[in-house]
Amino acid sequence: MATLTSPEDRTDFADADRGFLGALHPCVVRDATGRVVWDNDAFDFLTGDRPPTVHPHLWRQARLCAKQGLYEVTDGVYQVRGLDLSNMTLIEGDRGVVVVDPLISTEVAAAALALYRRHRGDQRVTGVIYTHPHLDHFGGVAGIVTEDVPILAPAEFMRHAVAENVYAGGAMLRRGVYFTGASLAPGPRGLVGTGLGQTSSIGTLSLLPPTVDVTRTGQVETIDGVRFEFQLTPGTEAPAEMNFLLPERRALCLAENATHNLHNLLTLRGAVVRDARGWSRYLQEAITLFAGRADVAFASHHWPTWGHDRIVTLLADQRDVYAYLHDQTLRLMNQGHTPLEIAELVDLDPALDGTWYTHGFYGSVSHNVKAVYQRYLGWFDGNPAHLWEHPPVESARRYVDCMGGADAVLAAARRYRDDGDLRFAAQLLNHAVFADPASGEARELLADVYTRLGFGAENGPWRNFYLTGAQELRGGTRTGAVTVGSTGLADALSVEQILDSFAIRIDGPAAWPHAFTLDWDVTDAGQRHRSVLSHGAFVHWPHPDARASGGAGGRPGTGTETETGTGTGTGAADATVHLRRAQLLGLLGGQVAPDTLAVDGDATVLPRLLGLLDGPDPAFAIVTP
Repeated sequence: MATLTSPEDRTDFADADRGFLGALHPCVVRDATGRVVWDNDAFDFLTGDRPPTVHPHLWRQARLCAKQGLYEVTDGVYQVRGLDLSNMTLIEGDRGVVVVDPLISTEVAAAALALYRRHRGDQRVTGVIYTHPHLDHFGGVAGIVTEDVPILAPAEFMRHAVAENVYAGGAMLRRGVYFTGASLAPGPRGLVGTGLGQTSSIGTLSLLPPTVDVTRTGQVETIDGVRFEFQLTPGTEAPAEMNFLLPERRALCLAENATHNLHNLLTLRGAVVRDARGWSRYLQEAITLFAGRADVAFASHHWPTWGHDRIVTLLADQRDVYAYLHDQTLRLMNQGHTPLEIAELVDLDPALDGTWYTHGFYGSVSHNVKAVYQRYLGWFDGNPAHLWEHPPVESARRYVDCMGGADAVLAAARRYRDDGDLRFAAQLLNHAVFADPASGEARELLADVYTRLGFGAENGPWRNFYLTGAQELRGGTRTGAVTVGSTGLADALSVEQILDSFAIRIDGPAAWPHAFTLDWDVTDAGQRHRSVLSHGAFVHWPHPDARASGGAGGRPGTGTETETGTGTGTGAADATVHLRRAQLLGLLGGQVAPDTLAVDGDATVLPRLLGLLDGPDPAFAIVTP
């Protein structure tokens, strides 16, 4: 259904400018200490001519994404764009305004709300909607909410927000530095954008739990006099996600399910693999449910699409792309092709070449088909040679030895680089660096190859990964903008989720000799949980009977249970700790000392547990050992 467009087509630029009411000048947001957490003015270079160091399509997309200000979408519906990676949508009601997806940081969310109020009056926030549990759609909420208001989100929002942003947060945030180009200086040789937006703000994170769950498609809720009709789309761009229609305003919110790019089935920063077939079906369902009742479609990124026919074409084209990627991967997989082979064999219909919203500015055909393979068959391609390979450093040393030593590898890599085969030059040089990370010659040569690959990438995250890799090779690792421990997300964790966070930090081998049962009496939450350390695993569950631990006292366990590693959690606890939820969080973060808490039973159990916790490394190496 795609309509071919030329590179000179200005439709997207007209749509991106439509409804403009005013910009933030200067577009620089600071936190309470004066630190800059967002600077969209740093991308002013995009108003000039394209340099040879940026792919022409990515340059075009970055120019569109860098537009910032308050825009009217339709009567009573507004968006603030260009103040973070995502958009903040504001829907006017009877008494104030309902905010959809309040950006990443509290500071930019507050600045976005202030910009809206400057043009639309001092409206109070009367409700919040999170379309899905990615950080750029909820992290700024505490910057706009100052009173109790309804907060709506798709069912299972909190479970997935914690799983992605806390449990795997350390690794994801570190990879996110590469993904968003957070350590790159904006400019023609550095950061130009991610394709989905420019980059991420680096201010204060927050999370207020939802008060209303959307549990089914067709569910209708009224907030501040505004009627919302929801469509649940789990497993699409996020494990929990939803679209909604504003029927009285004939406006359709597509969350992040249909934006002006090919999206990710597995984002390069890491995530649960998404369901391409399901994504396609939900896009068709959106056409069936809503297209005849919408005059404008807007999303949590990019600019809106106006007109019934254009909305249907957008949804149908993206529906077809995700279905095609899914089905062709399965077809080739069932013929015995591996992920790397499939990535070279699958191309989209050439009729989509001129349809900008199917281009790989953010996701790509190459890494999306690998994601489909992973969803069905996992990491192993079936070749036993790949079943038990040496880890990278040991493999690299052996490859370099087989190729005649480091000098021979570098000479060959230069030949491939000079011949234009940058992909294989990078493979060779990666072995050279892992075999001898101290070799400045190998590091600089690989950095040069990564830089050239980055300059030629249409995909924003690919460019950022290549250029940040070159930066690490030349200057060493740099910490990310935030770490899990420095965020405000922990404030929203349940007691169960805090204990889960203890579990994923246990140093398993160090914990093997230990076994004990520890009860947690979280007084302000009115909850008691039992935990057991056994065989290096820390498991916990709601205490079935508070009396089982002896009430406030609790009888110490036997020495045999404590030391032999056979603790089952039955009978009396070795110790019971009485504390508030904030103190439990403080224990995890190291701000609360165990000897400041009331403990019944064996007072050594809690310090022993804390001594077994391992900390994440916020600056682990990625392109070097």
